[in-house]
Amino acid sequence: MTPTKLPPNDSTLEDLQNLESALSETLFDSFDTGYYIGMMSGTSLDGMDAVICQFDDSDNEKIVATHTKQFPEHLRDTLLALCQPNGITNLAHPVKNTILEQQPQSELEWFGWASREYAEFASTVVNELLEQSGITADAILAIGCHGQTVRHRPNLGFSLQLVDPNIIAERTGISLVSDFRRRDMAVGGQGAPLAPAFHLAQFADPTQSDKDLIVVNLGGIANITVLPSNQADQVIGYDTGPANILLDAWYQSHHPDSATLYDDAGQWAQSGTVNSELLAQLMAYPYFDQNAPKSTGREEFNLDWLMQQIEQFSAETEQSIDAASVQATLTQLTAQSLCDAIQTESDRLGLTPGNIIVCGGGAYNPNLISQIAQQLPDWQVATSQEFGIAPTWVEAMAFAWLARQTIIGATGNLPAVTGATKAVVLGQVCFA
Repeated sequence: MTPTKLPPNDSTLEDLQNLESALSETLFDSFDTGYYIGMMSGTSLDGMDAVICQFDDSDNEKIVATHTKQFPEHLRDTLLALCQPNGITNLAHPVKNTILEQQPQSELEWFGWASREYAEFASTVVNELLEQSGITADAILAIGCHGQTVRHRPNLGFSLQLVDPNIIAERTGISLVSDFRRRDMAVGGQGAPLAPAFHLAQFADPTQSDKDLIVVNLGGIANITVLPSNQADQVIGYDTGPANILLDAWYQSHHPDSATLYDDAGQWAQSGTVNSELLAQLMAYPYFDQNAPKSTGREEFNLDWLMQQIEQFSAETEQSIDAASVQATLTQLTAQSLCDAIQTESDRLGLTPGNIIVCGGGAYNPNLISQIAQQLPDWQVATSQEFGIAPTWVEAMAFAWLARQTIIGATGNLPAVTGATKAVVLGQVCFA
């Protein structure tokens, strides 16, 4: 028997529509201003940073809690090996803390194992962050986790981030947003850098209409975001070249027993002398003259590349150079390639020098910051700490912001930065 349909009561229907609208607005407000976790392990692979952030109506973030944790040695070694073609052939450590009953036998197996192990580690970081903050998993709307880039080849049309989002969603009970790069690449972009959109939302100050702003990230790779005053449509950004990736690799190769993985405050570099001939050779590398949009990574700048450059230098000049002076020269390489790019954009766009906001681990290297300030005397160089955010947390915050953009269906890339044909919603969601 077909049930008889009753005509809708206009008053009841209107009440239901009003209730649905109210619930929708409340739900959207929650997604818009609730808690998000951002996670980042950069090119330097010195550990994983995580933050809990909350947004306000002006799109700015407030850090609620932070946590950082160094990678277990066996996982870090594996990630470093996977960043290099056939790098796993040098791995000798046994697999630990894994469900596998035998050692991975190929690069593909190592990738699969590391994706799971990375996710287990990331889940531990999230759960420790929640425990320390006193915030429950139910209060977190989503996690933004970039994963670990092990191969970035925009010239071949792909970028590969290592992480198993299913593990994190299951272990934490929180929905996870990951795989941020590939949607941008699907519309012709480089998939990087992604932080400039966040820099625009976080640091652009419409009240400072007479000065232009540049955000510099000194992570493993150095990149810039140029924010012309009151001209959001002219934001540009790209990777300028190596930063900590070479400094850390060279330091670690000469200080294997050091308690730190980096040249603390640039002290070792300061004990050496910049070799102008080696610097000129390094600066002649083709990447530095490429036009933007452009992006790079460990695939291009790594310890093997550096050793080849030094061997070529010694063969052509019949000179030897001490290790500390190589470190000094690498510091100058980072500063010069960065400052050359800033000067090029300043001349091209007719910028009025304002603030250069420095974030990333390199912000804690006073030797490097001093060299940047010396080469750009018209700009005011300061770390992001002076603008309310510790340099360590800016990139993790960016991925909390990008996760929010995905959840609310807002675009997360800047086509002028990545070279994409249009702005798109980034990332894929793995629901808890």
